[in-house]
Order: sequence, then structure tokens, then C-alpha cells
Amino acid sequence: MNKERTTDSGIPVKPFYTIEDVGASYAENPGQFPFTRGVQPDMYRGKLWTMRQYAGFSTAAESNKRYHYLLSQGVMGLSVAFDLPTQIGYDSDHPLADGEVGKVGVAIDSLEDMRHLFEGIKLEEISISMTINSTAYILLALYVALAREQGADLKKLQGTIQNDILKEYAARGTYIYPPKPSMRIITDIFEWCSSELPKWNTISISGYHIREAGSTAAEEIAFTLSNGKAYVQAALAKGLDIDVFGKRLSFFFNAHSNLFEEVAKFRAARRRWAEIMKEMGAKDPKAMMLRFHTQTGGSTLTAQQPLNNISRVTIQTLAAVLGGTQSLHTNGYDEALSLPTEQAASIALRTQQVVAYESGVADTADPLAGSYFVERLTEQMIEKVNEIMKKVDALGGAVSAIEQGFVQEQIATSAYRFQKKVESKEKVIVGVNAFQSPGTDQIPRLQVNDNIQTEKIVGLTELKKSRDRSAVEAALLEIGRSVKGTKNIMPAVIDAVEKYCTLGEIADVLRKEFGEYK
Repeated sequence: MNKERTTDSGIPVKPFYTIEDVGASYAENPGQFPFTRGVQPDMYRGKLWTMRQYAGFSTAAESNKRYHYLLSQGVMGLSVAFDLPTQIGYDSDHPLADGEVGKVGVAIDSLEDMRHLFEGIKLEEISISMTINSTAYILLALYVALAREQGADLKKLQGTIQNDILKEYAARGTYIYPPKPSMRIITDIFEWCSSELPKWNTISISGYHIREAGSTAAEEIAFTLSNGKAYVQAALAKGLDIDVFGKRLSFFFNAHSNLFEEVAKFRAARRRWAEIMKEMGAKDPKAMMLRFHTQTGGSTLTAQQPLNNISRVTIQTLAAVLGGTQSLHTNGYDEALSLPTEQAASIALRTQQVVAYESGVADTADPLAGSYFVERLTEQMIEKVNEIMKKVDALGGAVSAIEQGFVQEQIATSAYRFQKKVESKEKVIVGVNAFQSPGTDQIPRLQVNDNIQTEKIVGLTELKKSRDRSAVEAALLEIGRSVKGTKNIMPAVIDAVEKYCTLGEIADVLRKEFGEYK
């Protein structure tokens, strides 16, 4: 029982900590640079974090029903999951979409689908987050077109597009174009939104998928902040003002079950990002603030004894809140088996509400500050993060490190080490390698209609017959001209979706120009 203990990032944990372990720790208050203790002076006393639920499956109409249900249960914002064809720029009638339409998210082909997705929901009144990367520019255009149709003031729209392509090359795989043209698309979005959608978060730089792929907590932060630096450098090279676009950068992190390491991770990430932005020329404190959304750890959920996942999600919720998140999605207990049922989604939301209203952790900012353990762990996390980021910088930065395979190799190595610990029972996973139960839990599963693709193809065929073909062709040609030159592509893409060009048609214009990344 007295053997050496470490966090999941390999940071040694002592039997106990004293004031000598803390040393000259930062003494700033919440809301002050470098924001270790949070980005707001009063944190959740002023306003609770945004309670989101990530949802999207089947058709736009089916997803819309789930959104209305979640809103009726008290969610404050919606997060949209898209199916794989939508994520990689294929319409539902494309041969490569066979068998995948509507399966891991909602299928969106056109403005007509977007209209059904948000029917009865006023976009000006609710914050929408869209987990989309390669085709983020198209989904944003569809969203803007629908908002205009609703008569919304674009200056008031609040939400986020993930728009983080670098982590796709490193950890997830839903990329289309090569890295450099992909970065051009992202900076076009930064530029267009800075004047047209000033309250919109133009990127959610994601550590979540890096962690899901098997990284440690320290690697999650180091690789994510390195990616963030690359986006800032690309925007600066385009001539954008860091104090303008810097305020619209947001981050997306994972919350795992090692409570204190996760809290230290979030505190460390805020401090390092503030320092990085200051070094890169930011003068406005708001451009130095690391604001982030958190999702509880999907890879931590088990198919064995799935009700135990409620406890895991509760611990992870506490980690996110004690770490100072601005927005949170909690996973359903059944997500190792299927997309969440309404019951599972409701319990996940109630977990956030119990923590917010019953636990007392939201009553004061950074309640774990001053803990000898947490303060020392925060410092050690920063040391680990700096060590990894120096290796990335030595390879020429995030884009170069990804192109050379360094990031992918590090993640794969960490995933392998973790799995070996599980197999040797050095790492206990309750219900999986210890405390197992005979038999299986009978958990109801969400069933997705297998006829979705057929329905979608019928709809697409009707749409293409009814639209103005010459207007469609002219709009697609204009996107091609914008891509070939230096014009911002967003106005042409918005015009195209308003003329009912489909997602696949627009993505193909850029495929032709940029090629596909292999």
C-alpha cells in the first residue's frame, strides 16, 4: 500500500503535502492575469457555467425533437453532433456515405436541413456549439443563412464552431484538405467573424479528442496550447489584430476521473495560455483569457456495469467545475453502448444541476486554491507542459510536429502504456479488471432508423430538381474564384448555401483546388 503513487501524467504524488511544497505560489486573485484561479473575479456567483448537452442523430427533424426536450429540461445551450459524411464533406447520397448517414450525429446536406434542425428555436436567444472541423466554414455559413432568414441580428449571435483542424491530423482523422490550405480557411473565418459575428467563438481549440486518443493530461494541454499558438501565428501572418481575434478563441478540454490532476490541469492551462498570448503581443487581458468548454471523458465510460458511469461523470463534473470551466457537457451513462437515450441524457444534465445547486462548490471562486497538493500539482503540471511544448517548438511548431508524426507517436505511446497498466491491473477500472459482476446489465439502447439514407436521398433529389441550377453553378464558380485568389471565402460560401448549394458540392470545389490530405 506504500508503493510510489503517480498521476496519470506520471507526476509523483507524495503521501502528504505541507506549505514547504507550495513555495512562492502565485498570489493573484480570480479574474487577474495570469488567470490561474479563473477568468472572472466571482466565477459562478455571478453566472453559472453554460450547461450544454451534446446531441445529434438521424435526421434534422429527429435531432430537433431532442433539442426541444433538452431545452425543456433546463439546458442553457445546445451542442450539435454531426454524422461522419457531414464532417468530411460528403452529401448523404455519396457512395462513401453508405451506412454512415445519421449514425454518430445528424446528417446536414443543405439549408433545408438546417431549417429543420433548429425549427422553433430562435438562434438569437440561445448559444449553439457545433462540433465540426473540415467543413466548419460550410456549417457556419448555413447557420448564418438561417439566422438571416429568422431576422436575427448577427451581432448578437453567440456560439462556437470547433474549427480546429490540427487535432484532426493528430488524433481524430476527419480532415479533408492539407494543413496549409486548411489554416487559410480558419483564418478567413477569424477575419470574417471579427466584423460580422463579433460575439461568436471562431474556434474551439480541442484537447478533448487528443485525450480520447490516449494522451496524458499533460500532453492534452501541451499539444492543445501548441496548436493554439499555430492558429495565432497564422492569424498574425494574415495581419489580424491579436487583441481582436484573441478574445474569440476558446478551448475544449476533457475531464477524466483523477479529480485533483484534472483541476490542476485546467488551472495550469489558463496560466500558460495567458503567458503565451502576452509573449505573442496581446495587450488586452480579455485576449489572454483561456475560456473553455469541457466534456466528461467518453473513453472512461465502460460497457460493463454501465450505471457506474453515473459516478464517473459526477467526479468529472466536479473536476470541470472546480477547475473553472465556462461550459460543460456531461455524457450519458449508456454511451459506451449507444447514443444516449432521453433518460440517460436527462440524468447527465441533472448531474450538472445537482452539482450547481446542491454541492456548494459554485459558491466561491477556485475553492481548491491554497490546497498544498493542488498548488504543487499545478506547478508540476506546468513543468510537464513546458517540457512537451519545447519539443514541439524544436520541431518547428505544431504543424511541423504533426507532419513529422511526433504528436501522433507520443499519443499512441501514452495510450499503449495506459492499456498495459489496465491489463496488469496496476490501474484499476471498476467492473472491468476488478469488482466484476457475472452476467450483463440490461440497459435500453437508442435505436437509429436504418432507412435514414434512403429518406435523405429522396429529399436531396427533390431539392436539386427545385433549385435554380444556373444560380447554383454561378455560386460554386465564385467560391472557386475566392479560393484561387486572396478574397475571404465566407461571403461566397454564405451566398452559395442561400442558393441551396449542398455541403458536398461546396466541399468538392475546395477539394478540386486544394487536393485531399493523405
